[in-house]
Amino acid sequence: MNDANPVRDAMPTAEAIARRVLDGFHAWRETFDAYTRGARARFEAAAWAEGQQASIERIESYGRTVTAVVEALRAEGAPDLARWREARACYPELCRTLPDRELAETFFNSIYCRLWDHRDIVEPNLFVRAAIPARLDAGPDPLLRNYPVNDGDWGACVGRVLDDYAFATPWQHRDRDAALMLQAIAEAAPEVLGGKTAGRLQLMEPVFYRNKGAYLVGRLLVGERAVPLTVAVLHDEAGHVYVDNVLVTEDALSILFSFTRSYFMVEAPEPARLVNYLSELLPGKKRFELYNAIGFYRHGKTEFYRDLLAHLDDSDDAFVLAPGIRGMVMAVFTLPSYQTVFKIIKDRFPPQKETTRERVMQSYTLVKMHDRVGRMADTQEFSNLLLPRDRFDPSLLEELLEVAARNVEIQGDLVLIRHCYTERLMTPLNLFLEEASEEEIRQVLDEYGNAIRQLAAANIFPGDMLLKNFGVTRHGRVVFYDYDEICYLTDVNFRHIPEPRTPEEEMAAEPWYSVGPHDVFPEEFPHFMFANPRIKRLFTEIHGEIFDPEFWIGLQQRIRKGRIMDVFPYRRRQRFASRFGSHGEPETDAAEAR
Repeated sequence: MNDANPVRDAMPTAEAIARRVLDGFHAWRETFDAYTRGARARFEAAAWAEGQQASIERIESYGRTVTAVVEALRAEGAPDLARWREARACYPELCRTLPDRELAETFFNSIYCRLWDHRDIVEPNLFVRAAIPARLDAGPDPLLRNYPVNDGDWGACVGRVLDDYAFATPWQHRDRDAALMLQAIAEAAPEVLGGKTAGRLQLMEPVFYRNKGAYLVGRLLVGERAVPLTVAVLHDEAGHVYVDNVLVTEDALSILFSFTRSYFMVEAPEPARLVNYLSELLPGKKRFELYNAIGFYRHGKTEFYRDLLAHLDDSDDAFVLAPGIRGMVMAVFTLPSYQTVFKIIKDRFPPQKETTRERVMQSYTLVKMHDRVGRMADTQEFSNLLLPRDRFDPSLLEELLEVAARNVEIQGDLVLIRHCYTERLMTPLNLFLEEASEEEIRQVLDEYGNAIRQLAAANIFPGDMLLKNFGVTRHGRVVFYDYDEICYLTDVNFRHIPEPRTPEEEMAAEPWYSVGPHDVFPEEFPHFMFANPRIKRLFTEIHGEIFDPEFWIGLQQRIRKGRIMDVFPYRRRQRFASRFGSHGEPETDAAEAR
């Protein structure tokens, strides 16, 4: 009897499949690293537009490489599931010596999901759990530079830092910046001045690049104290670089690495080592957030899923509807003990929502690719997510099956969610205002206006600017999180409301003037943004120019001229130029946070 199987015999061997996937991973890593390495030259040349394009292309490179590997596997004879499982079994050994093998496992998962359409996300098919812990060599940490101070001369220490991290672009005023850095350090640790205090500055070897900034990230170690320390370096219009700020608190560093910001360009041959160090500086952040922040958002998704599974094992609360007003496009639920919301596109939208499922998904892709300027929440997209049925509140499950039946299915003891987005849980702004003190109301309304300004500076018009579509983070920052009406600012036609020509026009219930599909009338904003007259009055006092069409038209003109406006991860008043009067008066953009 002949046991030969011509179909299986025509397939590549398990090892050949595993090597094909690994070759694809190496190809992607090479592309990713090339974009990342170019960040330094782009910063030194003030090539801001090229930097934005490189960020987009680096994100897109992952999907392109996955497509190429999948097409190659299919052309060679697509494996059946049994052969694929054999490839999965031998893959870890091929990755054992890689310094970034956790990323290689995630890449394998991505190929599987593309081949089998995200079905059967279980251990024999892919790496639900890490097969081998990330590799970290023993001995001196190559990630870190240490600057010991034994004689109390912290000024000389700071000067060495500026010399060691010098750019091809010269310092605007090295000695001044060193003095300002020392002053900021002394504010965080007064004992470093006026004595012989010993200690050290410890900084990561790689520089973190994002938008118009370069950041030296590390900590100040004095006695038993460890103070997070980040040096923010900017580029002036005269072709020099200068220290704009030194961040010396965990909160400030957390905002710098926020889920609301674009991914850093930072060289990380051993991503786990870098993430481990960042975890020491930011113990409040989860590992998946840090992988996201340094550009490995696909592995961040893997880490998120593993973290969620572990959390479900260690908790017993139920998934419930997320707090706030129910949306017309998304069904949103959360697990109270886990700071994440799950967003599912509804089957049908009300007539006033002139959009489609495809348009909503395009909007979420836009946000992933675009500069989020600290004002839009990053998301992760999941397909065929399985969650235990007994963890769902019955009323939530009933709601999901009613409004999103195409996306939600009960399969025995599990709930299958065919497609969803995950996002950090925040307090809806409208709910925050109901409980806030007078001082908190003023502060958060200022933040709300700053969020709108900075989104506009990034060429983003939120569309629906209702309070319920913005959230408040634990740091008190206001963030936009409802993307179904988002568009580019330059696609909008901002208009003044025409004066009525007759008493009949003035009294008419409907507009007496024509309104195009892209027309927006900022003078109408107060009427739908605020139901509470006191809140409306206070916001108008702080940010009233947002209701003036000329504010928006002016921003459009600057964007169309190619101006990339400054939106930094700290307030203008915290910059050295504002605090110490250095560098002259800082330039101000209309959209800059105050």
